[in-house]
Amino acid sequence: MSLSYEELVSLKDEFQKKHPFSPEIGIVLGSGLDSIVDQIEIEEIIPYQEIPGMPVSTNKMHKGQFVLGTLDGVKVMVMQGRLHLYEGYEAKEVVTPHILMKLLGVKGVILTNACGAVNLSYHPGEFMLIEDHICFEVESPLKGPNMDMLTTRFPDMSDIYSKEITNCIEKEAKKESLPVHKGVFMQFVGPQFETKAEIKMARTLGADAVGMSTAIEALMLSAMGVKTVALSVLTNMACGILEEKLSDEDVIRISKQSKEPFEKLLRIALKELKQHC
Repeated sequence: MSLSYEELVSLKDEFQKKHPFSPEIGIVLGSGLDSIVDQIEIEEIIPYQEIPGMPVSTNKMHKGQFVLGTLDGVKVMVMQGRLHLYEGYEAKEVVTPHILMKLLGVKGVILTNACGAVNLSYHPGEFMLIEDHICFEVESPLKGPNMDMLTTRFPDMSDIYSKEITNCIEKEAKKESLPVHKGVFMQFVGPQFETKAEIKMARTLGADAVGMSTAIEALMLSAMGVKTVALSVLTNMACGILEEKLSDEDVIRISKQSKEPFEKLLRIALKELKQHC
C-alpha cells in the first residue's frame, strides 16, 4: 500500500532519528551493478525491512538495502537494489525510497540499470546514457491524489534526464574511451522478457534499449525537482535480434564483466552531478 505525504514525512523523521546522515546525492544500483559499494567509505547499511513502512525487494539479485557513506568526497545514499512493478508493487510504492531520499535533502540522483539493446548499432558490454524514455503500459507514480508539497499536478517532463549534465558525462566518458551512447529507454512491466513483436514496436517508436525499471523512478524524481541522470549497461541484444534465448543469468554475467568501466562511468556521473547540484 502506498503512503500518504504525511506518512512519508513521518517515515523520514523516524529515519533521521535513527540514522543522522545528510546525503547529497542518491544512487540506485541495478542488477549486477553493485560492485561500487566496495569503494564507498560506509557509515551504515540499513536493510529495507528494518524501516517501518518501507516496501522490501523480493528479487534475489537485489540486496534491498540502503548504504550510507562517502564516495569521492560526496555523501551518498545508495539503493543497493530497487523495487519493481513486477514484484506486485504499485508505482507509488516503487518510488517510496526515492521520495525518502528527496525528503532527506538529496539534490541529485544517479539511476542505473542493466538492459537490453534495441538499437542494432549497440553491443553488449557498452553503456547508454538515457536522454529520454517511453513508458509502455506502465502506471505513473503520480496517479491518484497529488502530493502538493512534493509535486505540481501536471509536472513538465521535457528534461527528465538533465540534458546539461548528461552531455557533460558523455564528454568526460569519451575522454576515458568508454563505449558510451546516448539514447531513449523504454520501460516494460515484466517480469517476462519482451517478445519479438514488442521489440519491433519499441524500435519503431524510437527506443534504443528496453528494461523493467528506471523510467517511473526518473519521472517521480523529475516531478519533485531532483536533478536526475541515468546510466544503462547494455547486457544483451533484445529478443529476436540474435538466435539465443535470454536469461537473467546472462544479464548478471555481462553486468559483472563491465565492472571496471561501469565504476569509472558512475564516478564521472557522480562528479558531474555534484558540480551541478
